[in-house]
Amino acid sequence: MRRLKFLLRPGWLALAAVVAGFAFMCFTVLAPWQLGKNTDTEHRNRLIEESSNAEPVPVESILPESGPLDRDDEWRQVTLTGSYLPGSDVLIRLRSIEDSPAYEVITPLRLTDGRIVLVNRGYARPEQGAVPPSFAPAPTDQVTVTARARVSEGTVPGKDPIRENGYEQVYFIDAGQIGATLGLEPVDAYFQLAPDQPGGLKPIPLPQLDAGPYLSYGLQWLAFGIMAPLGLIYFARAEIRERRRSRAAEPAAAPATPAPAAEPAGATDDITLPRRRFGRSAQPEPAALTATEAKLADRYGKRR
Repeated sequence: MRRLKFLLRPGWLALAAVVAGFAFMCFTVLAPWQLGKNTDTEHRNRLIEESSNAEPVPVESILPESGPLDRDDEWRQVTLTGSYLPGSDVLIRLRSIEDSPAYEVITPLRLTDGRIVLVNRGYARPEQGAVPPSFAPAPTDQVTVTARARVSEGTVPGKDPIRENGYEQVYFIDAGQIGATLGLEPVDAYFQLAPDQPGGLKPIPLPQLDAGPYLSYGLQWLAFGIMAPLGLIYFARAEIRERRRSRAAEPAAAPATPAPAAEPAGATDDITLPRRRFGRSAQPEPAALTATEAKLADRYGKRR
């Protein structure tokens, strides 16, 4: 376990925390978000295909007694009979249709049974930048129109209705918000007019029937969530291998050289130590003779 102690260093702990957080987000947020959008798109495409092959039904057959429209009834073609409410147009801001800015026009319609529904009559292009366009008013007599049922879009805090250039303007097609703006109580849904209907403007095209990239995006986030911990394990193992190589490359420590033994007290150096010459101990050199002693030694043939 000692070789893994480096993983407890602050840098490695911080990296592990980042990897764990990223993997958690991939599995719990990012991948489910994309996969959920893919499921919603497939459901929408299926409903559009089914409704395109079915005959329109009276709107009363799908309207709920209370609450929002059933999502399984969205995109169904229905017929509505009633009268538009004059002077109650609402503009939907910041729309893009066919890659160009547009205003969508919502006009309430009172059905023959007295209930009020919101009808999306189509769109018109803005004039001079963001100035709302001029468009034909809705007819005032009773009409029968064909439209597709749509679920309310909901709202976002901070995006409140405004009144500008003589029109009530909102950012979302939400029955509750538009009804509160106009002082009405419409059904919690709206209906998008088909082409060539009474009161219709430029028709809003149907969405493209393709699944989009959401499935591949979701699978990519799942792969990233798996690869991140594997990458951390790979770098940890690489660090362990590098440490092993570093230890193996270190030279063995040289043995310590013993210190020379201390000379015993009173020992003399080599000059004064007795030496053996030819098997006998060498005698120390005599002291220097005086001149008189040298003459006597030469005379008698010996030295003292």
